[in-house]
Amino acid sequence: MKFPIYLHQAKSGTFSGFVPDITGCYFAGDTIDDAIIDAQNAIDAHLDYTTEKGMSVPEATDIATHLDDENCQGGIWAYVEIDISKYDGKAVKLNITLPQNLLSKIDSYVHAHQQFRSRSGFLAELARRELQKNIQHQR
Repeated sequence: MKFPIYLHQAKSGTFSGFVPDITGCYFAGDTIDDAIIDAQNAIDAHLDYTTEKGMSVPEATDIATHLDDENCQGGIWAYVEIDISKYDGKAVKLNITLPQNLLSKIDSYVHAHQQFRSRSGFLAELARRELQKNIQHQR
């Protein structure tokens, strides 16, 4: 999931910022690259804490959602990619039944799109997307 981050540069030349989609998630660094790395670490720590407490991973929106926010003026934007699968908890093995042709298509797709790593990774990502749509629809 890509989280937008908002950064600004201090007069001293250092950078700091926050993650608009994650309340209370702040970061800083001596350089813009350091700040982005710290943003990734801050998001990871926040999501670890949030999911340990039984809460769900916050929804990542696009930058356009925040352009009119008075706290997001005069700085710069970036995205931080976070693999949210690690916050899903312990993996559980299960036995499912799928039609052979569908399974072949899934395997071919996963082979061509290595970011899913496996058929299980592909199915889990699709489930996350559908569940997120359901959460958005309920709002």
